[in-house]
Amino acid sequence: MPQIIIARRFCGPPNSGNGGYVCGRLARHIPGATEVTLRAPPPLDTPLDAVAATDGSWELRDGAKVVATGQTAHVELAQLETASLQEARAAELLTLFEPHEHPLPNCFVCGPARAQGDGLRIFTGSLKRRAQNAVLAATWTPDPNLAAEDGRVAPEFLWSALDCPTGFACNCNQQSGTYDKTPLLLGRMSARIEARPRPGEPCIITAWPTGRDGRKRTADAALHDESGRLLAVAKTTWIAVDRDVLLGRG
Repeated sequence: MPQIIIARRFCGPPNSGNGGYVCGRLARHIPGATEVTLRAPPPLDTPLDAVAATDGSWELRDGAKVVATGQTAHVELAQLETASLQEARAAELLTLFEPHEHPLPNCFVCGPARAQGDGLRIFTGSLKRRAQNAVLAATWTPDPNLAAEDGRVAPEFLWSALDCPTGFACNCNQQSGTYDKTPLLLGRMSARIEARPRPGEPCIITAWPTGRDGRKRTADAALHDESGRLLAVAKTTWIAVDRDVLLGRG
């Protein structure tokens, strides 16, 4: 039975794994496009069992507790937002949080307190040429330490890069053009990887909200290379929670 350990480096909230990274680690066991549902906060530095079911789905378990489930999925976006590298860099200057206001400053993906080469340091901001400022963009140049054995960026880091931008997009109101700071946790993520970049190759991330239903908020995202080639897409569902729950205290 394969085991997965979420090292502390890959945290989202202080005491649990970054949702996109955890989804990507489980998705490695599932061929093609995959949907992963997070059932409980993924613990750090803990051996987790990856268990295959007879129907082809997988579970990630912490003892008897199911942390996540994954299965093959059909991942198609209703729309695909794009941006040039220059537009994405301009959007980063309009980042939604000042560093001292960031809700999770040590998040592996979006935390401003993470050093270059340690965290991904993806900082999304609004694309001003889009209506209501509801489309976000950022750049990402993968570090060499993110490479898999084949020399390309490991797939779980593409999942990671598409995670937090969609969380911020979920707090964009498409009608009013305003942004709120509701604490959110990733509940479900589906992704399809078309191609994996090499470390050092600049990438562009776009993310945009797709709906709200009570505590649930949904958003999609895309990853392109500098030439505009599509690398990956993702669909996400986030859940509004109390601040204490986000920080693992609730």
